[in-house]
Amino acid sequence: MKDKQFRSEFMKKTIFRCARTEILASVLYAAIIVTAYYIGYSITWQPSPLYYFLNILLDYATLLIPLVWFVMVLIIIYIYWSRTVGYIEDIAVASTALVRPDDIDIKLPAELREIEDSMNQIKKTALKNEREAREAEQRKNDLVVNLAHDIRTPLSSVIGYLSLLDEAPDMPAEQRAKYTGITLEKAYRLEQLINEFFEITRFNLSSIVLNKGKINLSFMLRQMADEFYPMLSPQNKQAIVQAPDELVLWGDADKLSRVFNNILKNAMAYSYDGSTIDITASVQAKDVIIKFANKGDPIPPQKLETIFERFFRLDASRSSQTGGAGLGLAIAKEIVTAHGGTITAQSDVSKTTFTVVLPTGDLELSKSKQLS
Repeated sequence: MKDKQFRSEFMKKTIFRCARTEILASVLYAAIIVTAYYIGYSITWQPSPLYYFLNILLDYATLLIPLVWFVMVLIIIYIYWSRTVGYIEDIAVASTALVRPDDIDIKLPAELREIEDSMNQIKKTALKNEREAREAEQRKNDLVVNLAHDIRTPLSSVIGYLSLLDEAPDMPAEQRAKYTGITLEKAYRLEQLINEFFEITRFNLSSIVLNKGKINLSFMLRQMADEFYPMLSPQNKQAIVQAPDELVLWGDADKLSRVFNNILKNAMAYSYDGSTIDITASVQAKDVIIKFANKGDPIPPQKLETIFERFFRLDASRSSQTGGAGLGLAIAKEIVTAHGGTITAQSDVSKTTFTVVLPTGDLELSKSKQLS
């Protein structure tokens, strides 16, 4: 729509300039004719070749004057048409710069300033997207290599301990129980790493489709906090939910549950032992604000800008028990965006807070339907 409007405005300006030039040229042409007549009749001519020539022109003046004017108009139209064709050629040449991987701005004539600005914006956006895609691909490749390397460690341990158990059937029960526990722990770690591989595949292949309905947000948050209790209690951590009873919104319960699960999992991984994760929810105007605040090491400002990018891990250590595939927050952002909301992070020395803002959606419409 904007492109059509610009083309219409450009054509109007070109036609206006051409018409203005033709009018000015016509006025000047008329002034020259009138001046020539005035000068010609004010002179006393003697018979001469010039006198006879001017007489011939005068005899055909009614034909020559409009003919010359018509030719002049055609020349003006041709000049503006040639200039327009030249603009098209300039745009065609400039369009080749869109695919060049450099930061040099595209330059066009002053009349094409709007097109110049649009093309430069397109080029900058394309370069930015290409750079981000390349960085994401590199992070994914590094992550896959690191995960493949990490899988070997627990797998070797599982095979090693199972071999010991198989080779020593008369092993003491206490030692057997110890080796079995270690094997089970390594198997869980192996399962986690394999799940991360599947997570990468799902993220690349799936698109988010929402199945919206009425959600009791208070109940969802409290239920999630209860589900995390077995994982929080060994570290003396706890999740406390503060939300009004019967706080509801319109959205996809499964997808939003995954968002809050990913955020809480991240808060659990990077919070101090013995600390509390505060989960609050409130209504402001037509939005629901959900906050997850935890006490832990602050996130550097430069990482706050990239923490929601795919395959980004706050803990760069590939052997970290907390470092996942780097998809949790990226997926959370896509789901929240699909709901028409936003997700942001703030961090300082005192705490790190993730804030999710979601529209209440069609609740008022739903209420009216129920009343009717």
